[in-house]
Amino acid sequence: MDLKVVAYLLYLLITVPITIWVGLTLSRNGKLFLIDVFDGNEGLAGAVNHLLVVGFYLLNLGFVALHLTNGHDISSGQLVVEQLSFKVGTALFVLGIVHLLNVLVFSRMRRRARSEHLRIPPVAPQAIYPPDPGTPAYAFPAPPAG
Repeated sequence: MDLKVVAYLLYLLITVPITIWVGLTLSRNGKLFLIDVFDGNEGLAGAVNHLLVVGFYLLNLGFVALHLTNGHDISSGQLVVEQLSFKVGTALFVLGIVHLLNVLVFSRMRRRARSEHLRIPPVAPQAIYPPDPGTPAYAFPAPPAG
């Protein structure tokens, strides 16, 4: 078997399982954040979580597939390892960036949901009191002349 084919197979055998593992981890832990963001609505949180995970897989597996080809000749085991480390490292880097973007989106959504819960609606006045008899009608200082 050609060394280039060996490098391709090793690349796929490393990057695809890592991508699946990261996707499962994001799905499992991200659902907890989404349940909190969607105020306990587990159905909506599960649906959004599933859509995010599908997008994650499409993006990352698409990148892995596009990054598979190699224009260089691979004539030795050393070149297989070098090309493989570069390709796997690049795929891991992209996985890390996508993971950080997911975490930022989750935390921003959670922060927004929490701030909406903390807002206190205005309270209607309970009574209107007449002003004190000695208070002038216009209590603010007069504007400067000129």
